[in-house]
Amino acid sequence: MRFAALVMSVLLVLSVIGCSDDREAAPDVLVERRVRASAAGTVQPAEHDTRPRVIFLGDSLTAGYGVNADEAFPAVIGEMLAAEGVNVQIINMGVSGDTTAGGLRRLEWSLKQQPDVLVVGLGGNDGLRGLAPEATARNLRQIIERARESGARVLLLGMMMPPNYGPEYTEQFRAIYPRLARDLEVPLVPFLLEGVGGDATLNQPDGIHPTAEGHRRVAENVLSHLREMVRESDS
Repeated sequence: MRFAALVMSVLLVLSVIGCSDDREAAPDVLVERRVRASAAGTVQPAEHDTRPRVIFLGDSLTAGYGVNADEAFPAVIGEMLAAEGVNVQIINMGVSGDTTAGGLRRLEWSLKQQPDVLVVGLGGNDGLRGLAPEATARNLRQIIERARESGARVLLLGMMMPPNYGPEYTEQFRAIYPRLARDLEVPLVPFLLEGVGGDATLNQPDGIHPTAEGHRRVAENVLSHLREMVRESDS
């Protein structure tokens, strides 16, 4: 029961913020505008900055709905790494309500920022809307492959569906992330909100969006996988 509540909380996070429609490709100018707005308050690329550049491509969880920009988990990861003596550029390109198709559409603009590492946190909205797991996997595969072709390393953030979507669908969706990680040989965070979803003390009053402390826990989940990638990029 607690697992079901935990995963349902994850999905409600993604549903509350007005999902975009996959059937309508956003014009480039609108995509860029949304990305720039979501990245406000985060570290921006500097022309002569030689620090490793980490871009977070995600949805409302990445964007940090309901908390300050410097409290969202991508910014917290930057602080944690700095405390360890590892200085990086963090660029938060989370867009509330985004899907894998939306992330794929704005990938080219994101890669123009020349990331050393691309953290991909997409797919929850796909599952919430019951989209075919094959389509989600195909979009994520293209994102990973194109990012790697550009020279970026990729960290994939896993997501799950609640049991009420049926055992077949939930298993097919869950399997997307480890399968891609295995096939494409990319590191994987098995479940982004491990230890956070379903815990009232780590979520905002609506019970679905992580608090600042919740984001710190999420940052710890991601940092354990990202730390070595960043250090290798800096070597």
